[in-house]
Amino acid sequence: MTGTRSKRMIVSAKEVSTVSGPPEASETTDSDASVLVRELSSMIETAQKQVATVANVALTTLHWQIGHHVRTCVLDGRRAEYGRRIVSSASRQLAERYGRGFDEKSLRRMVQFAEAFPDREIVATLWRQLGWAHFKLLIPLKKPMQREFYTEMCREERWSVRQLSERIQSMLFERTALSKKPEKLIAQEISALRETGELTPALVFRDPYMLDFLELRDTYSESDLEAAILREIERFLLELGVGFTFAERQKRMTLDGDDYYLDLLFYHRRLRRLVAIELKIGEFRAQDSGQMELYLRWLDKYERQAGEERPLGIILCAGKKRETVEILGLDERGIHVAEYTTELPSRELLEERLRKAIEDANSRVVECECGGQR
Repeated sequence: MTGTRSKRMIVSAKEVSTVSGPPEASETTDSDASVLVRELSSMIETAQKQVATVANVALTTLHWQIGHHVRTCVLDGRRAEYGRRIVSSASRQLAERYGRGFDEKSLRRMVQFAEAFPDREIVATLWRQLGWAHFKLLIPLKKPMQREFYTEMCREERWSVRQLSERIQSMLFERTALSKKPEKLIAQEISALRETGELTPALVFRDPYMLDFLELRDTYSESDLEAAILREIERFLLELGVGFTFAERQKRMTLDGDDYYLDLLFYHRRLRRLVAIELKIGEFRAQDSGQMELYLRWLDKYERQAGEERPLGIILCAGKKRETVEILGLDERGIHVAEYTTELPSRELLEERLRKAIEDANSRVVECECGGQR
């Protein structure tokens, strides 16, 4: 009896162990496995990114080398028609052997790539940060300064292919203060950005700013405009550009017992400057610049931190009087006047407006140079 009872007790203990033990072990095993999966996933994804980067560099290098070789060894110095026939024939054979990525259209794009970016050393610094998809968007750009601007800003701010496409479509270059300068100065600022990473206000500030996402229609006040910007602050920051950080709204400034309130205050990390923004629903007036200058002097005295540059100001208005802005010399005083639009204009209308603004700026430069010579 005793032996039988002992066996039963042993069996019962095993049964208890079988019922109660495994769930705890299973839970522990699943938990440890989840940790291991996270660790191995991190390793795998890191390796995949490294492989993708290496593959991108190899592909972009190959495309440039093919384009450069065809351009210099086949098309250069030969009759144009004969060279085209050679390229056409070669591309058919390459496409049969290696796929559509080497058909005639692709081969011609590679030649255009080498033409648009003839300096191998510059391209070598770019293709580690820009993919072939980036270059395909940059190649069709007609003006060298325009292409260099997008190339360097894309590299500096690490734009995705989608972001680059959006900025080209919104005519970002033409909307920068930089585009209104003479080509020599544009080249100098882009060169400084490439060689030293120096970012200037002319590369950052825009005109006009596209605020169609605020969905303001018909009549609205300055407070309505400010409230809409704050509701859509993330999209407003995207329109301002990379590097801006929102600091404060209705910044209070007290002088001689009088209170003044700045609409919006931002900080730009790369410029290392406070950026004051004042909103105007009407056209720019000369007295607006005096108000902004007061704000900038107060910020410079009471808010500027060690290592920062002097604050800058943006007056965002519904209409910009260019002659008034020019005669006041606002750029030299760190004040940028820009229009904003709450309804996105057609691309044709935007192109025409920006073309005229650039032409006006260039004509004023010529007049100043001629006046200086006299």
